[in-house]
Amino acid sequence: MKCDFCERDAIIFVRYSGRHLCRDHFIRFVERRVKEELRKQADIRRGTIAVGISGGKDSAVALYLLHRIFRKNRDLKLVAITVDEGISGYRDEAMKYAKRLTDMLGVEHIVVTFRELYGLTLDEIAPHTDPHTPCSYCGVLRRKALNVAAKRINASFLATGLNLDDTAQTILMNITRGDVERLARMGPHGRVREGLIPRLQPLRRIPEKEVMLYAMLRGIPFHAGTCPYAATAVRNIYREILFKLEEDTPGTRHAVLNTHEEIRRALEERYAGVKLAECRICGEPCVGRICKACEMLDRIRRRLTDAG
Repeated sequence: MKCDFCERDAIIFVRYSGRHLCRDHFIRFVERRVKEELRKQADIRRGTIAVGISGGKDSAVALYLLHRIFRKNRDLKLVAITVDEGISGYRDEAMKYAKRLTDMLGVEHIVVTFRELYGLTLDEIAPHTDPHTPCSYCGVLRRKALNVAAKRINASFLATGLNLDDTAQTILMNITRGDVERLARMGPHGRVREGLIPRLQPLRRIPEKEVMLYAMLRGIPFHAGTCPYAATAVRNIYREILFKLEEDTPGTRHAVLNTHEEIRRALEERYAGVKLAECRICGEPCVGRICKACEMLDRIRRRLTDAG
């Protein structure tokens, strides 16, 4: 099959757009959408963009594209941040790929660890997480770690590698849980809230399959391993649901995202009066008296004490 825009052989059929694309036109297709998305999310001209990079394909592509887009801007600096949760046999290997990419791009790379921030690794936390899963704890603690690290370097923005699949899954999860406030707080963030670094999500309209293909075509090094705790994640349920819906009705993921975009302003206005306070334990912004991360850590420490 030929590309719809030239005589070269197509390497992908984009079902939701009905187009066959060759290598060059696919790369342009991805890069154009990322540039358009960044223009919508923020006025990025100067300062520091912290980029959360795990070593996996999504964060690797996000860093690569941000570097490619802004490399000629001398007033803008990229700093890659890796959170080492302390997952034996997994995170140490993934960090090698993160370092390989940052060295290749000439981007400063810093590492923060759960051990440094919380005094515990995820491997130590995991056996005591019932009735939740280790992924529930990891997600909360990682988000806090990234925000803390981004504040340390006085970042203007914090970019993550969330792709379209991730974003649509999160929207669906919040809807089925009835968590309307969290729907309102989802990134990217158009307004700055004290203590929180605004999020950028350059890949939020790029499907996971396309992120993978782009990484392979551009020769971007990434870790393809799977976290040993991933099998227990609640997110897997929503991943399967959206996969089936997308197979039956191409464009479903975009429709979920677009629906959230349509109601986003109303949601933000509804919760505009919710003020953030400082966590009484760590000082990070939170809605109540204690942030979710400190609440979770307190629960784990009590269980560790009881286990003796």
